Amino acid sequence: MAKSAQAVRTPPLAGRISGAAGVQLTPAAPAARVSLRAGANDAKALSTALGLDLPLRPKTSAGSLPGRLAAWLGPDEWLVIDETGDPLADLGKAEVLCSAVDISHRNTAILVSGKGARATLESGCPQNLSDSVFPVGAASRTVLGKIEVVIIRTADTDYRVECWRSFSTYAFDFLSESARDCLA
Repeated sequence: MAKSAQAVRTPPLAGRISGAAGVQLTPAAPAARVSLRAGANDAKALSTALGLDLPLRPKTSAGSLPGRLAAWLGPDEWLVIDETGDPLADLGKAEVLCSAVDISHRNTAILVSGKGARATLESGCPQNLSDSVFPVGAASRTVLGKIEVVIIRTADTDYRVECWRSFSTYAFDFLSESARDCLA
């Protein structure tokens, strides 16, 4: 009888941890991710299917981590992140026209936490991350260094940085260097 082999995907930042005094960088747990596009009129039906209210205002997110989170990226665009379930299957139950694309293979995330997290991110990001402009629950597509990212503020001193897995080493190294520079 022939033996079979099964490919196992290794997370791009597996085993990496970094930081400096006041900030810690860790790879986020593996998650399912869906790029969701739909009209605002269909948001209610999609929200019901997902079990959370899709955010309808710029720079907002809904849900809580760990679990399912949706970030508003545009008037008809959301990033849905789920660490425990299958959002694509749930969206399939909604009886509305939408585009739901599994991008789990494309993205990964870095968790930036601690009292120096904001300064670390601001060292390479033009987005205003101050409390008044970017409160807990805020989400925005922006740039970090030379790459596009989505930053989600999950708590007072905690941020989730979503990036393409092909840029994850760059993003992690950039943030590691920024964390050390913030101490100087």
